[in-house]
Amino acid sequence: MRTVITGTGSFIPANKKLNNDFVNQEFYSDRQERIPSEGADIVRKFEEVTGISERRYADVDMNATEMAVAAAIAAIKDAGVDPETLDQIILAHNFGNVLKDTIQSDAVPSLASRVKQALGIRNPACIPYDVLFGCPGWIQGLIQADAFFKAGLAKKCLVIGTETLSRVIDRYDRDSMIFSDGAGAVIVEALEDGNNTSGIISASAQSYANEELNYIYMGMSYAPDSDKRIRYIKMLGRKVYEFALKRVPEAMKDCLDKGNIPISEVKKIFIHQANEKMDIAIIKAFYLLYDIKDIPADIMPMNIHVLGNSSVATVPTLYDMVRKGDIPNQSVKAGDVILFASVGAGMNINAICYRV
Repeated sequence: MRTVITGTGSFIPANKKLNNDFVNQEFYSDRQERIPSEGADIVRKFEEVTGISERRYADVDMNATEMAVAAAIAAIKDAGVDPETLDQIILAHNFGNVLKDTIQSDAVPSLASRVKQALGIRNPACIPYDVLFGCPGWIQGLIQADAFFKAGLAKKCLVIGTETLSRVIDRYDRDSMIFSDGAGAVIVEALEDGNNTSGIISASAQSYANEELNYIYMGMSYAPDSDKRIRYIKMLGRKVYEFALKRVPEAMKDCLDKGNIPISEVKKIFIHQANEKMDIAIIKAFYLLYDIKDIPADIMPMNIHVLGNSSVATVPTLYDMVRKGDIPNQSVKAGDVILFASVGAGMNINAICYRV
């Protein structure tokens, strides 16, 4: 038995927020001191580091659940399955439904339960639940589905990642330009495969919750005289970078080691779209663990340049786009060994080795 992805889907909001849209924005430091640099210089340096030139924001009347439903419908159609046959709906997010111009999270009932209702599923044996695991939440959902399959407790699951980070950003913080909205989903099934030709080969998950715990956190706005009661997503960028550069390659190697897969067999690496330079540095460090200095061409598909960082949605969205030929010069074919990997708040890390 292997856990096989039989369908993928994603929802990309239509609203583009370009870097030039931030040129006239006032930015402040964590000491609530205005950053004196010209807006054009701030934006230029931001793009040089992150690789982000634009990002997508959800419509004002759309929430994380509705994006999840759209991605789920696409994945269900792609897989050709009856939603009534789903054993679980596993939905990864971090902030629930946040209404535009508010900062309050709504996650009761769970977003997964709302997706079940929206899909019209009547089967009471279809169990919906949410996963809160930082940006690696969608990959963790896949790991959980795989575990349920192996335990004989499920045979078919819908795994979704959805987020509206545009609703929890502090617009006076330069880091706010990183974040975006989106949703991605997959159908995974437990399929008999005597030849072991496709499916999840191995996985690795780690958590560092000591001094690393608050590298990503909720804090007050950087703007002077801001409301101290309101919290926004914040991160210690340098700490996150250093942590990810050391720990993510180790987890990726641990994943390959568990599956007895040589690195030479890996055809694509779908890594969380957090920051272009950081992701490139992670991949270089990963290959150096095998004493390889030259990274294979086109090993790492990216969509961060135009979609930004949508947290739990980046990896499933990226995989869906590559699988369906929506990213130039990137594709996967049957038999390819690929890696999914992510890092985020917690600090949590995970990776999956998968044969297409």
